[in-house]
Amino acid sequence: MKLVIQGKNIEITKAIREYVQEKIEKAVSHFEQFTTEVDVNLSVAHNSRIKANQTAEVTIYANGKVIRSEESSEDLYASIDVVADKIARRLRKYKEKREDKQKKTVKTIEAVEETPVVSDLMGSRTPSLPSGVVRTKYFAMPPMTVEEALEQLQLVGHDFFMFRNAETREINVMYERNHGGYGLLMPRDGNIQNGKTAHSGSAKSAPTQSKV
Repeated sequence: MKLVIQGKNIEITKAIREYVQEKIEKAVSHFEQFTTEVDVNLSVAHNSRIKANQTAEVTIYANGKVIRSEESSEDLYASIDVVADKIARRLRKYKEKREDKQKKTVKTIEAVEETPVVSDLMGSRTPSLPSGVVRTKYFAMPPMTVEEALEQLQLVGHDFFMFRNAETREINVMYERNHGGYGLLMPRDGNIQNGKTAHSGSAKSAPTQSKV
């Protein structure tokens, strides 16, 4: 883990550096497996109207995520103490959320694998695959909301996620757009609208949601 300590309007003495190292290393000791770099910025505001003028700011880079906390007080060491506690709590929440997502991913995979496929699902029909299609796959598709589908897409890490919309009971596809954000593909029948036949929307015209 890389630790960078910088100061503004303050000299980073040996005593200050050692104190920061002790507090920050203790705060991240249980999260070093995903912590790559910690930047600490200490500053003093030379303004008599600012009472809490000694600030400690900590920024942690963890698996592409940025976790940040800041604290100001009249005493620099007190600011360091509080910010170390705050960053430790935020790291704990991040780890718990990360582990919770991993558990949900496992549950999703297990649910798919453990759901038995009816042996006569195709009846007397013989599957006919278009040229280039080399595999078919059957899986459970419990109804879920659009929000749940978006979360599942992020959990499984695929480019798209097909699901049964809990509201409409129709099959929808949530996908990740090349230019950012997410799209939702929904079926639409060929009713006449404005004198033209309405067809199902293309990927470019699908409604989007911002990444979360």
